[in-house]
Amino acid sequence: MSGRFRRPRAKAAPPPGTRWASDPPRRRVPWPFRGRRISPSLSVRTLAAQVFLFQALIMLMLVAVGAAALVVQGKYDAERSAMDRSLAVAEAFAHAPGTAQALRSPDPTARLQPEAEQVRKGSGVDFVSVLDKHGVRLTDRDPALIGTKAEGVGQALLGETFTETFHGRPADAVRALVPVTDPSRRVVGVVTAGIEYVNVGGVLVRQLPVLLGTAAGALVLATGGAALVSRRLLRQTHGLGPAEMTRMYEHHDAVLHAVREGVLILGGDGRVLLANDEARRLLDLPRDADRRRVRELGLGPGPTRLLEAGEAASDEVVQAGDRLLAVNIRPTAPYGGAPGLVATFRDTTELLALSGQAELARGRLSFLYEAGMRIGTTLDVRRTAEELSEMAVPRMADFVTVELLDSVLRGEEPTSAVREMRRTALRTTHTGHPLQPVGEVIRFVMADTPMAAALRRGKAVLVPDLRTAQDWRARDAGGAERALDYGIHSLITVPLRARGVTLGMADFWRGAGSPRFEEEDVAVAEELVARAAVAIDNARRYAREHEMAVTLQRSLLPVGLPEQDVLEIASRYLPARAGVGGDWFDVIPLPGFRVALVVGDIVGHGMQAAVTMGRLRTAVLNFSSLDLTPDELLGHLDEMVTRLDTQTATADDDHVPLTGATCLYAVYDPVCGRCAVSRAGHLAPAVVDPEGRVTFPDLPLSPPLGVGGHPFETGELELPEGSRLVLFTDGLIESRGRDVDEGLALLSSTIAHADRTPEETCRALVERMLPERPSDDVALLVARTRRLSPSCVATWDVPFDVTAVPRVRGEVSRRLADWGLEETAFATELILSELLTNAIRYGAPPVRVRLLLGRTLVCEVSDGSNTSPRLRRAASTDEGGRGLFLVSQFADLWGTRYAPRGKVIWAEQTLDRAAEPDPSLLFDVMGL
Repeated sequence: MSGRFRRPRAKAAPPPGTRWASDPPRRRVPWPFRGRRISPSLSVRTLAAQVFLFQALIMLMLVAVGAAALVVQGKYDAERSAMDRSLAVAEAFAHAPGTAQALRSPDPTARLQPEAEQVRKGSGVDFVSVLDKHGVRLTDRDPALIGTKAEGVGQALLGETFTETFHGRPADAVRALVPVTDPSRRVVGVVTAGIEYVNVGGVLVRQLPVLLGTAAGALVLATGGAALVSRRLLRQTHGLGPAEMTRMYEHHDAVLHAVREGVLILGGDGRVLLANDEARRLLDLPRDADRRRVRELGLGPGPTRLLEAGEAASDEVVQAGDRLLAVNIRPTAPYGGAPGLVATFRDTTELLALSGQAELARGRLSFLYEAGMRIGTTLDVRRTAEELSEMAVPRMADFVTVELLDSVLRGEEPTSAVREMRRTALRTTHTGHPLQPVGEVIRFVMADTPMAAALRRGKAVLVPDLRTAQDWRARDAGGAERALDYGIHSLITVPLRARGVTLGMADFWRGAGSPRFEEEDVAVAEELVARAAVAIDNARRYAREHEMAVTLQRSLLPVGLPEQDVLEIASRYLPARAGVGGDWFDVIPLPGFRVALVVGDIVGHGMQAAVTMGRLRTAVLNFSSLDLTPDELLGHLDEMVTRLDTQTATADDDHVPLTGATCLYAVYDPVCGRCAVSRAGHLAPAVVDPEGRVTFPDLPLSPPLGVGGHPFETGELELPEGSRLVLFTDGLIESRGRDVDEGLALLSSTIAHADRTPEETCRALVERMLPERPSDDVALLVARTRRLSPSCVATWDVPFDVTAVPRVRGEVSRRLADWGLEETAFATELILSELLTNAIRYGAPPVRVRLLLGRTLVCEVSDGSNTSPRLRRAASTDEGGRGLFLVSQFADLWGTRYAPRGKVIWAEQTLDRAAEPDPSLLFDVMGL
């Protein structure tokens, strides 16, 4: 306990009847009778009586509130039950097979009155009435009411069933109204049933004695419990009143805190009952020392032996930590207390002053050696500053602050403007200190402060006594006063310098209870800060290089995912702890609403790996523009890697070879739902079907890029709509603590959820499978598939005859009209005519036309020939050669891709705007 005495038990106070030093001598009375003489009865002035009355009053209020709540609840339940019963009776009678027929009979009263009375008597309701479609009673318990118009039935006549608490004639009641409808659903009457309000309240009246009896019983039990508690409290307080107990507490508190000796009281079981502040300081007791045994306090062998022996001792000198303590021990039992002992401690450490000088020097050398081992364990600027503060507190100072230049924190070269720094680390042994927190900007604008003087001289400045120093108050007089009031009294400020450049400042403070700094402490502080400055400068330079590499790699990775409609995609890239690597991913839209997914991994880490990754990613983008199949694309990429490695094999730089790089290239087609995958040394993707089942498909595996001599193969996956395709690099599943099989099993259990989005899947994989800073970089790509609706796909097989072109063009126009795209019909017909005519004239059968409707309109014409058309400018004397030019003018994009047999020429038009070719160019092409 710090600063206040806390009385752990009533036994700590002298028992009633014990004679104080100021009391006159009197005859000792045996202990069992002394407590009874103080308070023979439960007087209202005693603490126990006041607690009893307070508890009784609270219980009375709680019981009253509970009883009222039960009454209100009972009333509500009775009304609810009456409504439910009335509604059931009214619905049963209204929906009876003969009710609607009887309402349409000549004399409905004669047919329905007996049945209504029979239902009323059998169901326990007070009335069952049938009304015609004008609200006039046809039946009622009181015959005098038959023929009269009922009130408040308008909603029921409109066909609505409802219940209500009715107030009016003939009586207040809880009733239900249900319309009666004929087979054509027209309202022909209304059935109303209910219970009069006086009968509903009767249920509550019958329950009221039980409720009040229960409340009275609860009050009796609560009062009895409060009486037992008060009786126990009476025995514990020995009948003392609040004022007497307060005076006793203040007396004990003042004595224990005023005495300059440590006082420790132990119980008969060897547990700590009380320790004053001086005892806690001298013995270095933990905050939770109360009720702990002596051997658990870590006092050292000497004090522990004396206290556990339980024998009287006088001025026994023992060592406790770095102090020599004179110990006096007396048992408490002979003085009328419970079994235990009281020990006092007096500090006699001055005897070690001379012999401690050599030990102090050895300790400082050991401290600096340990600092060299503990400071700079990471290449993080902020963490290194924190390690400096953690090393110095509490062994050298009570408070340590470290400020660094913003340029140093950013990894940049230190600037000459050292008048403004940011607090980076703060370590204290006390709470509630007045020092500025981490993150605040510290300005050294006053030339006569110790900090400014240290920066100007480039060496440490000592202020042994802040209470008498005036220069350090110049920057912030109010803050200086708060620090003095808090107890901070001594300062050493040291500039952080490395390679002759100032990086920041380190300030060491001592507070209340610690001696002031001496000249020998300055050398230790300077040595400690010098070692930390070198570590901070190394961390800064590493951070700068790491940031450059990360910036380069992120600039080479996709900035954002391209817009497309067939895949819902989420991605992650996490650099490695030791630096950036060569993992990458890409999403490439292809013609015909197809999308290519790419994941790759370059051997090695660092700047060269990032540059190599950028080269491969650019090559994949270029090859994908040729619309190659996955195996052909990887074949071209493999040839490029082999050629590049051959060209740089004799280079003298630190070139990272491309050989060994892995890559997976997949193309998803939303029309058929198939995904073609080819991989070069890469891990197979995971597939999660719409039900959440996870599989790792067996796809053809080829050697990594650059090995050569092996063909690449393509495997196909059939992906139902809503499936998720998870592509990843080996850094996700491999680590020092688990192998590939364990990583795949963990990945499978993480993604096996049917309702997760790709973004949620990425987040779950990163949180569960990766540490905060992984040892290898990770690229992750999750795509959920969508299918192109069959209604958005139209296909025509075209005879190999030019005369079939007009017919196909007409069918295409009708399909565009069905899609509501009449404004694009002219351009589409022109594009189709040119492409189809060229396919029949210069191609080979079979010829097919396909239209795809998505965010754009795609027109495809395929034939069996492998010859590819090309755009050229026709001369004025040429009879042909203008068709593809017209296509390029009316289409936003067009191109050719090759199939296993033949080719496909496609043209894409944007739907939100019509193509507007240059009229002068068109006239020029047409020869006008």
